[in-house]
Amino acid sequence: MTWLLLTAGRGPGECELAVVGLVRALRVEAEAMGLSVTLLEEESGTHGLLSALVALDGELAESLARSWEGSVLWICPSPLRPSHRRKNWFVGVSRLAPPPPAQALRTEDLVFEACRASGPGGQHVNKTNSAVRLTHKPSGLSVLAQEERSQHRNRALALARLWGYLADREAQGRKEASAERWRTHADLERGNPVRTYQGPEFRRLV
Repeated sequence: MTWLLLTAGRGPGECELAVVGLVRALRVEAEAMGLSVTLLEEESGTHGLLSALVALDGELAESLARSWEGSVLWICPSPLRPSHRRKNWFVGVSRLAPPPPAQALRTEDLVFEACRASGPGGQHVNKTNSAVRLTHKPSGLSVLAQEERSQHRNRALALARLWGYLADREAQGRKEASAERWRTHADLERGNPVRTYQGPEFRRLV
């Protein structure tokens, strides 16, 4: 099983609408590949979804998840602000491993630190300490979660991210390559999209 987190980051309401449409597009594509799709969790925003956590299960789940991982672009005139000139809206997609059993990571090996979230892409900078940095003392590995607006949700995300990081490193044996990949999950990158969708129907272009 593989998890995908789709997040509007700190983008405007149009990005929340994009999360809704992209979850729909992901479900259609996954089911066409014979995968099981489960919406595990969603955080509602004013105009759509701030984030959605989706589980994919099946033989091609990992392959599909990797093809979504990164920044996804939705091209559409704003449904919320008809006179607004901007048409490009970005959603961040992170591939995660399911969280570990409670006993898999010892509490005494984990160090949680609250910190202030940054504001990628010129977005609003969070003035509260909602971001979470998690360090695994035995390995020295550290991950940052700042996509969510609450510290509690970022703690859960950081734990899932660390677990996936450890499992990925052990399975692949490529410490530096996997470390760099997981570090990129800290921010929502705008530009260089891995996928592009267009219009209210979310028709895929690339």
